[in-house]
Amino acid sequence: MKKIKLLLFFGIVCFTILLITSYIIKRPSYTIKTAGKLYIVNKRSSSITVFDLNQGKEITEIPIDEEPHETTTLNDKSKVVVTNYGTLEVLGKSITVINAKTNTVEKKIELAGSIAPHGIAAFPKSNKVAVVTDIGNNLLVVDVQKGIIEKNIPTQQVVSHLLVLDPTKPLAYVSNINSGSVSVIDLELEKVIKIISCGQGTEGIDITPDGTELWVTNGKDNTVSVISTDSYKTTHILRTGKQSLRLKFTINGKQCLVTNAQDGTITVYDQKSKKQIKKIMLHGKANLVEKIFYHTPRPVGILMHPNGFYAFIANSNANKIEVIDMRTLTVVSNIGTDKIPDGMTFVK
Repeated sequence: MKKIKLLLFFGIVCFTILLITSYIIKRPSYTIKTAGKLYIVNKRSSSITVFDLNQGKEITEIPIDEEPHETTTLNDKSKVVVTNYGTLEVLGKSITVINAKTNTVEKKIELAGSIAPHGIAAFPKSNKVAVVTDIGNNLLVVDVQKGIIEKNIPTQQVVSHLLVLDPTKPLAYVSNINSGSVSVIDLELEKVIKIISCGQGTEGIDITPDGTELWVTNGKDNTVSVISTDSYKTTHILRTGKQSLRLKFTINGKQCLVTNAQDGTITVYDQKSKKQIKKIMLHGKANLVEKIFYHTPRPVGILMHPNGFYAFIANSNANKIEVIDMRTLTVVSNIGTDKIPDGMTFVK
């Protein structure tokens, strides 16, 4: 009986030590210093975490009425705009405008029946944003200052999810998940001028800084389609990890990062050669020890710091942002968030 009690006591002590160790290891630890504020969308918490990247601390958390998904910063850095996607029970129909100086909600702009707004991008040299909606499949041009919709352009496809603006032409490129395609929209003509077929589950989308190539992820095919913006033809198909959801070019355009949600990895590709040059594994899946001590990783959203030195990756299962040093292509720090971080934007 005495031996059983000792074994039981020893087991409780070991289990307690394991829990404490796991808690300490899982805690986010921000250890670098860089300029600006990071605005992080917490989907499940319906909030925005504002984090000071120089001081290394959370400034505030801003509640959002409906579940938000993506965000962007206006050209003059005065406002952050968030898409209110909503939930399966209550679908969103609006965007929220946040004052970046006071970190308070200024207003909510209704989208006139366009449901489940998701992707968003700010136009350069203006107070306008482009928004795409999952249900309704529209691209909207919204004047944030006036709070009005200027244009409503059908994408002609199904589940229009994310978008990117051409840096040299009045064009927007929209990824369509269910259609497995990209809609090329002329913003002046206010119509689709081309539908580009991609793979299954076309979702993540970005364009090279010079505007010559469009890269999109096909999450169900585990591929990236590389598309020439001159011919609108696919020139390369790149293999990725499982469930490639987002991608983003580095500031200089020389590399492209892809988040593979199911693998818990980020693959890095050379833009010129189209070769994979690195696979970055997040903690949590490499071995039994990691599975015990870490959350199962699920990398989703990506944001590049304007200085080109860091990439921020939303690890949605772990409720933290992983910080990658682009000089070494390694995770060097992380930031704690609320539940299910995804979209991010930066304000200097």
